[in-house]
Amino acid sequence: MTKHNADNERIKRKYFAFLKEAMRNSEPTVDAAAKSLARFEDHTKYKDFKAFHSEQAIAFKRHLAEQNGQQSGERLSKSTLHATLTQLKRFFHWLAGQPGYKSRLKYDDVEYFNLSGKDTRIATTQREQKAPTLEQVKHVINAMPTYSDIERRNRALVAFTLLTGARDSAIASMKLKHVDLIANSVNQDAREVKTKFSKSFNTFFFPVGEDIRGIVAGWVAYLREEKLWGNDDPLFPATRIALGVSRQFEVDGLERAHWSTASPIRTIFRDAFVNAGLTYFNPHSFRNTLVQLGQDVCKSPEQFKAWSQNLGHEKVLTTFLSYGEVACQRQGEIIRDLAIPQQAMLSDANEIAEAVFKKFCAAGIDMPVK
Repeated sequence: MTKHNADNERIKRKYFAFLKEAMRNSEPTVDAAAKSLARFEDHTKYKDFKAFHSEQAIAFKRHLAEQNGQQSGERLSKSTLHATLTQLKRFFHWLAGQPGYKSRLKYDDVEYFNLSGKDTRIATTQREQKAPTLEQVKHVINAMPTYSDIERRNRALVAFTLLTGARDSAIASMKLKHVDLIANSVNQDAREVKTKFSKSFNTFFFPVGEDIRGIVAGWVAYLREEKLWGNDDPLFPATRIALGVSRQFEVDGLERAHWSTASPIRTIFRDAFVNAGLTYFNPHSFRNTLVQLGQDVCKSPEQFKAWSQNLGHEKVLTTFLSYGEVACQRQGEIIRDLAIPQQAMLSDANEIAEAVFKKFCAAGIDMPVK
């Protein structure tokens, strides 16, 4: 059975190059496009893209809605359907303008990949971002053991994520020289640190407690003073695996090298939360925790702007739209509390007016009474 189409493969390579080089999309974005196209080709039995028409789009859309997720075993979510179909729309819209395809494809046929208005609203509705509270994170950190180098690294890793709000991919690639304990800052230099959109910026330690800063400072001091590591060594080194006395591969301390991916970091977080008896929260959720903290402690637009920049956001609106929604429970508390200041202000105004009236009367000044 045919598992590929040579002409399709050639034009896909051209499209992926367009996404990466012209549109400056990241590797995960290109991978998502490739996955969507693979699903479509599998459904059409690898027919040439030149034969694309609206009936194929309609049939694939129905087929996709009946598929189950590999992990959940349940029907694919509306957001997954929307993301997959959007990738296909972008591809065929691009394809309709390419030589050899212009006369074969119609732009209108691409629109048949659209979900219904109802399903699109469901797929694009912004859900409340789940995040641990500051108290929960500190509970997890305090519950983590510190007997071995690996355990100390893991504890410092979770503390550092809270202290800086850095993304896991950035943390995996950071070196000792990027942390400045005197300035209480981290230099996220995109030339060496894997930041989002390869953007360089400085992050100053968030005010989450001197205990959290102390854990990170202690880890940096340990690497520099006891292990005698230098500026270009990893801040959070990978785990070394070696052949043990039992002739089997075993954990053997720290490797003087970076993790190749951020996957081990997420595993550390999962184990830490589970062992502390809490629901797992991934490293990225700490950014939501910090935004919620910022909403409480920032008293002016300038302060929240600085808080937003500390997370690597150029615009405050990004912080509000991506992370800054008010939690449902907090929303209720705010609405209920709005009545309290109004009553207090009215009471205070009456007391002031009464005090002024008595002052004038005591001074012998007649006050007009209506």
